[in-house]
Amino acid sequence: MTTKQRAYLKGLAMRMDTIFQIGKGGITDESLLQLSNALEARELIKVKVLDTCPLTAREAAELSAEGTKSECVQVIGNKFVLWRKSSKKTKIEL
Repeated sequence: MTTKQRAYLKGLAMRMDTIFQIGKGGITDESLLQLSNALEARELIKVKVLDTCPLTAREAAELSAEGTKSECVQVIGNKFVLWRKSSKKTKIEL
């Protein structure tokens, strides 16, 4: 992903609400499946890491990106943004 593409996705993510939270259970197979389904439907998602989570936001972002075969666009504070091109219909053109 180029710098311009990342900047474009960051701009789109600024206006988005978080649609997923990671809590004290951390990253599980079930949460990875839900994240993957959300990525397939939306392509770009924002996730919040709660204070009770045993992982930092960066660790959770890396594990989530690896588990869902997506790319981590950014990590800011306790939130991170993931992007993956949809296999069915593309909504975001890079």
